[in-house]
Parts: sequence; C-alpha cells; structure tokens
Amino acid sequence: MLEWMWPWIFIAAPLPVLIFYFSRGGSLQPSALRAPFAARWQSLSGTRQPSQSGRWYWWLLWTAWMLLIAAIARPQWIGEPIELPNTGRDLMLGLDLSGSMQIEDMQIGNRLVPRITAVKSIAADFAQRRQGDRVGLILFGTRAYLQAPLTFDLATITRFIDEAQLGFAGEDTAIGDALGLAIKRLRDRPATSRIFILLTDGQDTASTVDPMEAAALAAQLDVKIYTIGISRNLGRTTRGRVEVDEAMLNAVAEATGGRYFRATSPAELEAIYALLDTLEPVEQDASTFRPKRALSWVPLLGALGLSCWLGLLHSGWLSRRSSRLTHD
Repeated sequence: MLEWMWPWIFIAAPLPVLIFYFSRGGSLQPSALRAPFAARWQSLSGTRQPSQSGRWYWWLLWTAWMLLIAAIARPQWIGEPIELPNTGRDLMLGLDLSGSMQIEDMQIGNRLVPRITAVKSIAADFAQRRQGDRVGLILFGTRAYLQAPLTFDLATITRFIDEAQLGFAGEDTAIGDALGLAIKRLRDRPATSRIFILLTDGQDTASTVDPMEAAALAAQLDVKIYTIGISRNLGRTTRGRVEVDEAMLNAVAEATGGRYFRATSPAELEAIYALLDTLEPVEQDASTFRPKRALSWVPLLGALGLSCWLGLLHSGWLSRRSSRLTHD
C-alpha cells in the first residue's frame, strides 16, 4: 500500500502557474517582440531554441515539477502486517558476589570448585534458555548494582554473567538492597510477569533495606520472588552461626507467593533452574509491525532526469549534436 507522509505538500502544485500568471500581469500570453530573420539568426549562431510555446515543452516542465512535489511528499510503501511474538516473562536474576562465594565446596566430578564458578555456569545456561522472556541481571555484595536492564538480548546477559567477578560489589551481602532494586525495575511491568530469582550463600549483613520490608513491598506490587540458598553446609553452623539464613529466604519467598530452594551441589542447582523453567509464560497483547520502504528517490530521480534533458534542449546542445551527426 502506497502512503504519503506529507500529502499536504501537493497544494503547492499550481504554484508555477500562479507565478507565471501574475508575473505577466494576469495574461498567460507572453509578450513578443517581432524580430525579422529570427530563424536565420538562430541558424547562424548554431543554436535553435525549442519552441517554448509548444505544448510538449510545457508538459515536460509540469511533469518535472510534479515529480519534485511527489518526492517532497515522501511516498513510502507499507508492507503487510507482521505479527511479533510478545509472550513471556519479565525476569530479573540476582547473583551474590560476596567474598564467601569463593569458597570451594561445589563438587563437579572429582574436584571441588568455588561456588561462584558453579553458579555462573548454571545461571548462564539458564538465561540462555529463556527465549521469549525479557531477562535482567543484578549483581550484589556490599552494594547492589543493575548490571543489565530487562532485555531480550540473552547473549549479552549470558556474557555479563560469565564476566562477573568476586569483589565487583564488595565483600559483604546486601540481600535487602538487591530485593529493593529488583522491585524498582519490575514494578512498571505487567503484574503477572514480575519475577525475581535471588541466589545467595550468606546472610544479610550490609543492606540499608530490611529484606522483610522489601518482601512486603514486593507482595503489594505483585512481584514474585524465588530465593535460592547455595552452600554445601546448608542446615549446618560454621563458627557458631548458620551459614545461610534459610528462615529469612523462605519467609521472603512465601510473602510474595514464590518458593525457597536449597542447593547443596551443582546438580541440585541445575535441577532448581530446570524447575523454574516450567513457569508458564504470560500472554501479553500481541503487537504487529508493518515494514516501510521509502520511495522518495523514484520521483526525485525522474525529476532530475527530466531537468537535465530540458536543460540540454534549452541550451541547444542536442540540436547542435544532431546537426553535426547529419553533416558527418
């Protein structure tokens, strides 16, 4: 379908006629001066102007002008509607980068690897599988930082997860601040697609926001939070204290309609992410896209070609060339 972006420009079409009319004092007949032997003068000078009173000449001028007007009106071709897939969830990932994540107690094969190594590998694979979802990334330690806003660019999210390094956000653990930042980023999204997955191996030690207060706000805004506690020593005490505050993580998840998961090994962590993969996508209003192709160059090229031809006719170059070829 052809569409004009500026169709009102066609009101300028009669402008040359009006200018010609008023410049002649209201008469369309040009004034004339009788010159005896005019034809012989033209032949002696080697130039023979085209008869500007000929209808064909004026029609060519008018055509060139209308092509120029058409180019200025910016025609474009509108293609058939293309429906864009617009289903899925808005999902934020929160990864703990505190100092304790360097502890080597995650067993892969016959060797132990740091917690962060197992988390990055499995989380990156999880993010890459979220085709159709918008995924964001929050990294937190002493402070919480938005590493990537919600996006369909899963390759970038995966790269950011792989490049995350311990110490980026400090040595402590600010779980409440991470929750608050996630809520801020998700609150404007559709209510049924606000999901935050928090992974940590410690207790809240540095937040300016109480985790339970953040959970209450999340519940009011319909942000569902899934929490994952990762440590080989879950349920045990280290130096007189519980290493992961499972009670708090469970309370945060339950307050928002989510769930708390325990991960004591990479295999369990992968199973948890597989379970999260079963969340049903939220149907949103479908959107359509109609491709557009600019066509201004077509009438502009035609106007330029006609102008060049009329210029050659007016200068007599074509008649001189034709005469020279005839004599040869």
